[in-house]
Amino acid sequence: MNYPDVDIAVIGGGPGGYVAAIRAAQLGARVALIESEALGGVCLNWGCIPTKALLHAAEAWRDLLSIESLGLKVQGASFDFAEVMKRSRAVAGKLSQGVRGLLMKNGVKFIAGRGRLLGEGRVQITDAGGSVSTLYARDVVLATGARPRDLSGIHADGKRVWTSRDALSSTQLPRTLLIVGAGAIGMEFASFYQSFGAQVTVLEVLDDVLPQEDAEVSAAVASSYRAQGVQIRTGARLKAITTDADGIVATVQESTGDSTLQADAVLIAVGVVGNVEDLGLETTQVRVDGARIEADAFGKTADPRVHAIGDVTGAPWLAHRAMHQGVACVEQIMGLTGGHPLRAQDVPGCTYGHPQTASIGLTERAAREQGMNIKVGRFPLVGNGKAVALGDTDGFIKTVVDADTGEILGAHLVGPGVTELIGAFGVARVLEGTDEALLETVWPHPTLSESLHESVLAASSRALHI
Repeated sequence: MNYPDVDIAVIGGGPGGYVAAIRAAQLGARVALIESEALGGVCLNWGCIPTKALLHAAEAWRDLLSIESLGLKVQGASFDFAEVMKRSRAVAGKLSQGVRGLLMKNGVKFIAGRGRLLGEGRVQITDAGGSVSTLYARDVVLATGARPRDLSGIHADGKRVWTSRDALSSTQLPRTLLIVGAGAIGMEFASFYQSFGAQVTVLEVLDDVLPQEDAEVSAAVASSYRAQGVQIRTGARLKAITTDADGIVATVQESTGDSTLQADAVLIAVGVVGNVEDLGLETTQVRVDGARIEADAFGKTADPRVHAIGDVTGAPWLAHRAMHQGVACVEQIMGLTGGHPLRAQDVPGCTYGHPQTASIGLTERAAREQGMNIKVGRFPLVGNGKAVALGDTDGFIKTVVDADTGEILGAHLVGPGVTELIGAFGVARVLEGTDEALLETVWPHPTLSESLHESVLAASSRALHI
């Protein structure tokens, strides 16, 4: 069977792929979207969405355990861990069906199968039963995403050695859990499992948790997690593990020597690698650097008819980055002028543990290393009325400002709701707003957002509430 010719074939139905397909169809293109698994990709099915459903449950449970501080009383509180997991899977399933509906609404042809390039615009599609078909596309967009990175010599078995997918589907709460990797994925799962009573230990080979964040953010998160009972060991490398019916024994290398840890399970959360294999790239001019397809801000590759977006093009591995890049890519393909190319420094990063973190732009260290003349503002949430009313003042807002031009170079947030607040700094950066513009903005009271204002004020030694 051969499918009708299309203008654009998108291989991969994750956030970048399905958004690119929808936008291309809106612009009048005939579009086919090819995906071998559930629509929505890793983010919707095994990443962003289900983890946030779990973390919401953990937040509700923490609030329930501390509810007497509000003058309220609840008796007989308990949880069903399997049901918590079941709801998470249901949320992911509902949204995956929603993506299918959006594709239908916009006239995108969805084809279930694995896509592979054959050269000269031809795409081979192999369905779940092994049947092979082809279609012709004027342009192809590769949005094949990424998968969890393995540690050398250590392979996940889904029972004692987990990937993030296993951590999202376990119906039994482990008594003890070892997490290898203190990036966003590792720290979110540490927060979730600890909230429900697991004894969690996090190993990180670098000197800081969330090593991509500003140093003050990393230090604050580590301190908070330790206060909650999570054991954090930085500068620690997992050398080997052994498994048996009772769990795992891990050998850990640190500056003080080797030691062993026992746990019911170990979660390997050491990053991701792009899905560049078996795409037929040898039939194209596309260049690959390791596990990353080389592409520019518009998704252009070395082959004029093949484009690449999202995680398969490398860091930052974020769904919102993939969506933005997908739109910019197909708008270029369809001949729109101007466009909005992706700037990595304008992509916010968020971690949804407890406390939340969010950041955008340069860290203080990076700005200083680039020789910039900067001023830094810090505002602790203990000075914010809304945070005090919520009973959650663990955090701060930090802004890095160009002292000569007033440009907001970076913003780094820790505390309740900061993953919702970071967008304000994103808008400021895109509009090239200065600190003066933010100073003159009227912020509603009482809100957490007022703390953003206070942080910018603090950069000019004008903070009012601390």
